[in-house]
Amino acid sequence: MPLLIRNADIVNADSRSHADIYIENETITQIGANLEAPPGTGIIDAKGQHVFPGFIDPHVHIYLPFMATFAKDTHATDSVAALIGGTTTFIEMCCPSRMDDALAGYHLWKSKAAGTSACDYSFHMSVTRFDNTTAGQLREIVSDGISSFKVFLAYKNFFGVDDGELYETLHLARELGVIVTAHCENAELVARLQQALLAEGKTGPQWHEPSRPESVEAEGTHHFATFLENTGATGYVVHLSCEGALKAALAAKERGTKIFVESVVPHLVLDKTYAERPGLEGMKHVMSPPLRDKHNQGVLWNALQAGLIDTVGTDHCPFDQEQKWLGKDAFTQIPNGIPGLEERVNLLYTYGVKQGLLDLRRFVDAASTRAAKIFGLFPRKGVIAVGADADLVIYDSNYRGTLSAASQHTNNDYNGFEGMAIEGRPSLVTVRGAVQVRDGSFVGDRTRGKFLKREPAHHVA
Repeated sequence: MPLLIRNADIVNADSRSHADIYIENETITQIGANLEAPPGTGIIDAKGQHVFPGFIDPHVHIYLPFMATFAKDTHATDSVAALIGGTTTFIEMCCPSRMDDALAGYHLWKSKAAGTSACDYSFHMSVTRFDNTTAGQLREIVSDGISSFKVFLAYKNFFGVDDGELYETLHLARELGVIVTAHCENAELVARLQQALLAEGKTGPQWHEPSRPESVEAEGTHHFATFLENTGATGYVVHLSCEGALKAALAAKERGTKIFVESVVPHLVLDKTYAERPGLEGMKHVMSPPLRDKHNQGVLWNALQAGLIDTVGTDHCPFDQEQKWLGKDAFTQIPNGIPGLEERVNLLYTYGVKQGLLDLRRFVDAASTRAAKIFGLFPRKGVIAVGADADLVIYDSNYRGTLSAASQHTNNDYNGFEGMAIEGRPSLVTVRGAVQVRDGSFVGDRTRGKFLKREPAHHVA
């Protein structure tokens, strides 16, 4: 059914205007004043609310075997949670371990999402080893519509690659026009620091951050940037958490290195004191890179507003309380991750836009448009324009609420942002013109989501 949205306050990354939006056959076909509504058209009045392009989370984990357990969510639950939070597209990390076959892993991850997602999705393909079969497999995966890889400079002997494998991955990526995302730490340093702390009897969650200090993340970011500089590849630093790592990335950018930077919501609104709480409460907030000293938050917000940090994702990774308790005897056994896919947009709006730390258009840019451009989804996604997919978020800035596990839709028994107030939420969300969410409730098609094929860019806008 065609859809007409009247009185829209349209907020794009580069413009703001008031107009009507007409949608037909999954696409925005007209934008203008006082548009006519043909018979049979559904009409929605957006007066008094913002209308944003559908938000894009560039960094989520849904199906994930990790640390002797599995993440709790499924695409059926996570896609609904995403939509209720205003995210209409996400890019999942496909993460087979070093022991697994990459191509088989890719097809496994795709099978977990197929026919079960309510929103659109794609993947970053992790390269966790590089042997004589890897290049051929990666070429096949790229030909299937994947235009981004992922490497880990962490998790030694499980996900982590050595320098030779990193070089080969970047060399191939440059040839194929693929961007390489990277978890930037130093696997050897982390392993040695963990061993030293445990040997001293320092086993609680408060020792997770000292085992992966800011200097290690800064070194990993510099290391990755050096390899980008000497291979000519394009890179993207995921979940950058601290001032030292940011300085390393920006120094590389000033030298002409093609490098983009992502922060994630937990590092913007939480600090390391959450993970320093005793027992299970601290374990809930263990992620990598860890939550940092609070002074980093101001640095990250300032860089985000200035566009020096390009995007905001979540690193959504849901492990429940029983799984977190696996680390009761050693912080190294705590499954890493804080869920955030449902909360990201509302937290960014509340603690960024409403606090005057982020202007409205940069909010759209950071949470939607720039991810679409970097990862080959623009102009289908990330913009309200004629010809774009009709992924829209009508946003009620007058809503007031509190985040809680009791009301969340993520399949997890705790909320990492429990008790935090929010100011604003989506009142209506569409995916390619179909209404999927109304007033905080899912009302749509649970299988509407589709796999998005992305062409290698050979350059990044």
